[in-house]
Amino acid sequence: MGNNESRAGGQAAVPAKETYVWYRKFMREYPSGLQTLHEFKTLLGLQGLNPKANQHVDQVYNTFDMNKDGFIDFLEFIAAINLVIRGKMDQKLKWYFKLYDADGNGSIDKKELLNIFMAVQALNGQQTLSPEEFTNLVFNKIDINNDGKAVTLLGEFFVTSGIDFRRIYQWHGKRPGSSGHCFQEL
Repeated sequence: MGNNESRAGGQAAVPAKETYVWYRKFMREYPSGLQTLHEFKTLLGLQGLNPKANQHVDQVYNTFDMNKDGFIDFLEFIAAINLVIRGKMDQKLKWYFKLYDADGNGSIDKKELLNIFMAVQALNGQQTLSPEEFTNLVFNKIDINNDGKAVTLLGEFFVTSGIDFRRIYQWHGKRPGSSGHCFQEL
């Protein structure tokens, strides 16, 4: 009672004052209380992308649109901010799994992995490996039972694949001009 912190999905608490500040900013930017896909892209400076990169940004937006109404409302927005700023690594990895599992069937196949790496490369610029080479390298490590699916259970994605998916998270978050490649030691 009278708690000044809020929790979403087991994530770290967001102080009530900070939530209020975010709310005022959100409502100032989006008086309707809803953020559109176009506004999301504008906010992140992601206009004029090639089709692959554009598709990836659409997927990111859709994972934040939890009720699938085509908009991000304030609760979805604060949950996204909370994930990005305060989320634990396992929460962020679960979100990435959901993002990579484009068809939502609970598994990630080689095509989905290739599509995501092509989109990330389009957003981030040239990488050392081509998306195809990178996909083959990662997929060979995570398809542990050789069934053509990278994973079928979220737990397998993190625990039994023999690969540190925090490094995918780091690679995914790279921006042009940054140095180093996080998959040098796969």
